[in-house]
Amino acid sequence: MGRTGRATGIYTSEAGATVVRERYERQLAGWPVPLQRHRVETGVGATAVLTCGDPAGRPVLLLHGSGANSAVWRDDIGLLAATRRVVLVDLLGEPGLSDPVRLDLTTSATADWLAGILDGLGIGATDLAGISLGGWTATDFAIRHPGRVDRLALVCPAGIGGQTFRRVAPAFLLSAFGPGGRRRSAEIVTGLDGREHPEVLDEICLLFEHFRPRTARLPVFDDDALRRLTMPVLALLGERDRVFDPVRTRDRLLRLCPDARAELVPGSGHAVLGQVPRIARFLDGA
Repeated sequence: MGRTGRATGIYTSEAGATVVRERYERQLAGWPVPLQRHRVETGVGATAVLTCGDPAGRPVLLLHGSGANSAVWRDDIGLLAATRRVVLVDLLGEPGLSDPVRLDLTTSATADWLAGILDGLGIGATDLAGISLGGWTATDFAIRHPGRVDRLALVCPAGIGGQTFRRVAPAFLLSAFGPGGRRRSAEIVTGLDGREHPEVLDEICLLFEHFRPRTARLPVFDDDALRRLTMPVLALLGERDRVFDPVRTRDRLLRLCPDARAELVPGSGHAVLGQVPRIARFLDGA
């Protein structure tokens, strides 16, 4: 089935897992629009799915990045929910409410899992948006199931420009030096200024105090795979992204995808915040 095993060790302790889950539950309790919660059983693990917005509207499926959960979409979710059926999926093996299972990303397992979720929700084709690892997941699905993706929006996606691990590896060493080291590490990896975004960095530090992230490099899609992205594609890329090469990501998409646009967001690193309005305009055809 392409699974790498039940990752019971994705948290540093059961107490840490409880802290993360309780924090997420509080965020869901404060969701800005009415929210429905689902648990979809799949062959590789139970998946937590959130839905909101107009149930008769055009669907859009949102995928968060590694070391995160669907709360990353919360602040501007009302913009999409006003006219659309919004579906948010907690990725397997990440600090959400889905099972702690990590699939083999070199196989079709992830795309098969996502197809099963859409089938379970009665969704044929959908617009799709993903951040970082969620961007990799969205791209992989669109490559393998192009007829099921109407429009594809990517924010600092993995798998296209390549992973520039050497640029962030030293930052991970800082995590060993207590809360101050974790915070400085988060600032370097995300590119966020702690003075401007203290709450975002507080959230990231809380998660990574208790969560063990993936360490393997993510697979890079070859040219033939990217040529199968024939739907409209938007990529929003942090100009100073240290995690995935933004210039190479832009150049490959523009060269290989017939209906792609790619925008470097000035001054931003890997965490490119506040992009839901731009994504919403793209999904509406602008």
